[in-house]
Amino acid sequence: MTTGLFFPTCAIFFSILLNVIYFSKQRVKNIENKLYRFLVVSNLFALIFEYACTFFSNNYVPFISDIVLKIYLILLLIWISIFVIYMTYITRKSHKILKPFWISAISVFAMAILVFPISFEQTAYGPTITGIPVNVVYLASFIFIIIWMGVCLFNRGFYLNKKILPIMVYIVLGMITSIIQKMIPGLLLITPTETLVTFLMYFTIENPDIQMIEELNLARIQAEKANNAKTDFLSNMSHEIRTPLNAITGFAEALKEEPDLPERVKEDVNDILMASDSLLEIVNGVLDISKIEANKLEIINNNYNPYKMFNELTTLTKVRIGEKPIELIVKIDETIPKVLYGDHTRVKQVILNILTNAAKYTKEGHIIFKVDSVIKGDICRLIVSVEDTGIGIKRDKIDKLFDKFERLDEDRNTTIEGTGLGLAITKRLVQLMHGQLVVQSVYGKGSKFTVSIDQKIAPSDVKLEDTMEVSREELTKDKDIVGKSVLVVDDNKLNIKVATRLLEDYGITVDSCESGAECLEKVKSIKYDLIFMDDMMPRMSGTETFHKLKEDPNFNTPVVVLTANAIAGMEEKYLSEGFNSYLSKPIERKALDNVINKYLNNQ
Repeated sequence: MTTGLFFPTCAIFFSILLNVIYFSKQRVKNIENKLYRFLVVSNLFALIFEYACTFFSNNYVPFISDIVLKIYLILLLIWISIFVIYMTYITRKSHKILKPFWISAISVFAMAILVFPISFEQTAYGPTITGIPVNVVYLASFIFIIIWMGVCLFNRGFYLNKKILPIMVYIVLGMITSIIQKMIPGLLLITPTETLVTFLMYFTIENPDIQMIEELNLARIQAEKANNAKTDFLSNMSHEIRTPLNAITGFAEALKEEPDLPERVKEDVNDILMASDSLLEIVNGVLDISKIEANKLEIINNNYNPYKMFNELTTLTKVRIGEKPIELIVKIDETIPKVLYGDHTRVKQVILNILTNAAKYTKEGHIIFKVDSVIKGDICRLIVSVEDTGIGIKRDKIDKLFDKFERLDEDRNTTIEGTGLGLAITKRLVQLMHGQLVVQSVYGKGSKFTVSIDQKIAPSDVKLEDTMEVSREELTKDKDIVGKSVLVVDDNKLNIKVATRLLEDYGITVDSCESGAECLEKVKSIKYDLIFMDDMMPRMSGTETFHKLKEDPNFNTPVVVLTANAIAGMEEKYLSEGFNSYLSKPIERKALDNVINKYLNNQ
């Protein structure tokens, strides 16, 4: 045993280095790491005792030499056992099933090593250990490898495990080393080979950095799945909430138009509509924030008229202000191009959230809505500022302003409605559009929010579709509209009733059906001037029904999708399917007016 100390010397250096590196790194806590930890430690102790064996082979001390040799063999047995247990675990993850066997087998083999005598035998290559304990270690290794191969055969998918290939290489390396060790006993190769295998395992299988990255990737995937599940759930909930809400707002809108309605009833109807709008705002807010967190909210760019958008925002803000003694001052830069290219829906949402926030937290005074622009090349930077004389924000609270569900000074503002999502959504939308949002505030005096968003300038030859609004009174008197025939397709009878009630106000003849198949049959025998189609219907969806209608080359009736599926991007999706227009539930009277004017007014 004295002629082969070169390999153990190199091995002990690498083993110490491996122990230092491995135990200095943060590790993932799992069974594989625990087993590998025992491999690293047991290998180092085996190398130390191998040096002791070399010493006692040349300086034999009765009893002490035998104990040292037997401990060395037990350490070899432990390393081989743990190595095979490790292989079994990564192959089948069945360590608990085989645990009693491993404990019993290792105990029996260790007892055999301790009980049977051991001796030194002088060979041409130097003294070497002989006796039954040495054969026990070889036998145990053989039996353990056979058991592992049996486990692999019962696990059909084991070859798909990326860790199996290096394990097979290590087994072959161990077999070759064992054969060489038998042929040349003086070369001490078994323990150094264990060191080499343990060292290589660190870089191919058990590297803590790689495992940590894998764990982080797994956590990321699971988080994405959870976010997607949450978004899908909220999308379905949005659809389910919008359906009954459509009936509430639809009937309230119809009641509002009734002549000779008592003033008290009119106030109650307006309160119903306001409460419905608040509920719809909450649903949209929760859905938007969940889609942003799941990275599923997309910026969809189109040409739009910024001046029309600013006028709509001014009107909406006046409604939000209501009867409060607040002056709304609007200053719009007239040098802004008439047509911009961007996601006007999200730009409008950002500005509306800030204006709504100003209207909520301002009791009296004024709100200044100002829009400036900086034009550079084909980019128009919109600089929108909203300044109010509201309650203001404490300096130390500004950073929390954009946190989800955060409502500042809640003890003072208990009467102000809201979920605390509006500004959180606003900040994320601004970031998605690569803009900036700045807040300035003096507590007790007011706040100023400034948003800058870059929008492309549309080419001068781009013409926007004329969507001039027509009053309902004009439409109901229009001879081209009165008496026109409209079909409403919806699987929900209450939705049909709401749509019928609203459409009859225009003097339109309304027919209805509750399925796609029934719609196909009706269209064969009746010529309609316009079709309103729900999408989410059982057996045949609205989209499928529409495509079947389009298979008839003579079919030219406009089809408007009327759906509670109102999440971001749905309008673009339905228009890309070929629908003529899109209306979301609850039905907005103004949007319905525009659709009726566009498709039923022949003037």
